[in-house]
Amino acid sequence: MLRQLKARKSAQRDAAIRKTIRQIPRGKVATYAQVAAAAGYPLHHRQVAQLLRESPPGSLPWQRVLGAGGRIKLRYEAGLEQRTRLEMEGVRFRGKCVDMAEHQHRFNKWGQTPFSRLRYPEDE
Repeated sequence: MLRQLKARKSAQRDAAIRKTIRQIPRGKVATYAQVAAAAGYPLHHRQVAQLLRESPPGSLPWQRVLGAGGRIKLRYEAGLEQRTRLEMEGVRFRGKCVDMAEHQHRFNKWGQTPFSRLRYPEDE
């Protein structure tokens, strides 16, 4: 019998994902996989979706996280609300997908801290 594997709860992973989602600015979007990778958990895109689903309303900019190719994965009214919120932020669509060439957020490879603000022990 095949059973579904579920990732264990991880407070550290969830905190990293939340922090990454909060770094997406207005007018920009990122995919579930992109958020997971930027948070340091590249194979945990499903946990990104689960965390968004379980988060209290208003705690995260959930509308800025999309499926692959910029597609809204939510259905019915929730999908319409996501599109409306994104359009209010100035995000443009090409059919059913966000124009990712224009609106995809690019995370820094080394996190979100600009190199000029990095602190090293020998500097202090």
